[in-house]
Amino acid sequence: MSAIGSGYDLSASQFSPDGRVFQVEYALKAVENSGTAIALKGKDGVVLAVEKIVTSKLYEPGTNKRIFKIDQHITAAVAGLLADARTIIDRAREEARDYRSQYGLPIPIEHLKNRVAMYMHAYTLYSALRPFGCSVIFAAYDPMDGPKLFCLDPSGISWGYKGCAIGKARQAAKTELEKIKFHEMNVKNLIKEASRIIYMVHDKEGKDKQFELEMAWIGQETNGLHQWVPKPIFDDAVSHALNLLKQQSDSEDEESTS
Repeated sequence: MSAIGSGYDLSASQFSPDGRVFQVEYALKAVENSGTAIALKGKDGVVLAVEKIVTSKLYEPGTNKRIFKIDQHITAAVAGLLADARTIIDRAREEARDYRSQYGLPIPIEHLKNRVAMYMHAYTLYSALRPFGCSVIFAAYDPMDGPKLFCLDPSGISWGYKGCAIGKARQAAKTELEKIKFHEMNVKNLIKEASRIIYMVHDKEGKDKQFELEMAWIGQETNGLHQWVPKPIFDDAVSHALNLLKQQSDSEDEESTS
């Protein structure tokens, strides 16, 4: 890509002759080199799951989390450069605090994602800046409007989703997400699906790498508040995912030997 973009990738504010902004594409590459993060929106809430790659055996378990609480009613997951992602998370928290301080109400997730998207987009407009090398998923639950899910790209584009995936195995995860009937499933079933998808895409993309699975949920079960998935439900989901992978592996071995 550097050879193609030579001379046109020195500034985020410069377009190539065919209308591309190479620094934004490089930022997207940084996201694609990160562990996979997915979000699934059911009829009563949203589940977020992240494949956090462990690059050293010396790391303490649970450090450098990639799922964050923005406000009591909004949760987020990130993929890409963690330092950049933390800057975005801090900005989102600041927007939530300012809105609550000014209006005395929790910030609507639509307003938050628009403000953060504009902030990310501003870093693609000036030659002295560079785009953020991260993508962010925002999720919330409103008793009146139900669950909501949005994803923001380094370019500052934001979309609403029923289910989304970012990171290294985005395409494989997206293929699995498209098979799910989200409007028929509750969050407890989606937790099992999220765990299965993360273990499946990790098995395909990097069997030799250790990883930690992080999962959070928000919905009716949590009274509309961000919470980490309780350990009994988390362990049950992981066990379910591993059993499915084992059955799939056994069936493939039988087919290969027959």
